[in-house]
Amino acid sequence: MREHAAGDGATVAVLIPCYNEAVTIAKVVDDFRRELPEATVYVYDNNSADGTADVARAHGAVVRTEPRQGKGNVVRQMLRDVDADYYVMVDGDDTYPAEAVRELLAPLFDDRADMTVGDRLSNGTYGEENDRAFHGFGNDLVRTLIKWIYGFEFSDVMTGYRAFNRVFAKTMPVLSPGFEIETELSIHAVDKRWRVVEVPIAYRDRPEGSESKLDTFSDGTKVLLTIASLFKDYRPLALFSWVALALCALGLAAGVPVIVEFAQTGLVPKLPSALLAVAFVFAGLLSFSCGLILDTVVKGNRKEYELEVTRVYEEMRRNAHQANAHQKQ
Repeated sequence: MREHAAGDGATVAVLIPCYNEAVTIAKVVDDFRRELPEATVYVYDNNSADGTADVARAHGAVVRTEPRQGKGNVVRQMLRDVDADYYVMVDGDDTYPAEAVRELLAPLFDDRADMTVGDRLSNGTYGEENDRAFHGFGNDLVRTLIKWIYGFEFSDVMTGYRAFNRVFAKTMPVLSPGFEIETELSIHAVDKRWRVVEVPIAYRDRPEGSESKLDTFSDGTKVLLTIASLFKDYRPLALFSWVALALCALGLAAGVPVIVEFAQTGLVPKLPSALLAVAFVFAGLLSFSCGLILDTVVKGNRKEYELEVTRVYEEMRRNAHQANAHQKQ
């Protein structure tokens, strides 16, 4: 297999959010330092009580602390703090192979992608190794919802093994505080039309003594609520149009019998039904109006976002030009 490398002077950062991963973090840091000796490995300790930070520091990682609990909070701070041309984000539980990191980075180095996703599902290793009930079902449900709403089919939405370029990282608005961050990254990439490439990887379950912090039902509910919230934020016209259609349908269901009876007798004996029908239709029209207004706001925000992305690209080109000029002197 051809080895891929970043361009001259390009930097790579490996970002590892951690909470009580002392059992596995040493191996994870050692593996990524071996596979990517040119990269800087950052471990962000999220209030661990088992000495995770000390172990990571002893194995050569740059260790920083994030006091706000939750993976989303950690990722937000990592992207704010760390400056690099390319980023690899991976969990500290030793479930993702460091040996696949160059395959994950290759589409970024070749400028074929803005974000790459380590796909655990396509080759079946996740189903074979993962022994946590309902996780596969939850992943499939989230994938289906994203395909239905956004028209893009991910093979693996919930994977914690990703890589992205600087522009994606520095313009990514992280809103989620917890494990919903993977879903938010995926939806943001699709909605903003970033180039996404999925890279099949092997998956291994946690080693003995390492415990998952993910609660299937609690965190699964948060993920579904995140999808609904982002749907409202990113595609309000579609959401409120569906709500309007449902309300108008209820209005017609309540109002048609009243109209038929009025046509036959000239009387409206079911006044409550008539009022209910009018209320449903009025609420539907109001919902559609809200969707139109919010859609205009979202389009304005999208234009501002595109201008911000252009600004970051221009800043990168300017910095690269200055660095080249400095090297020639």
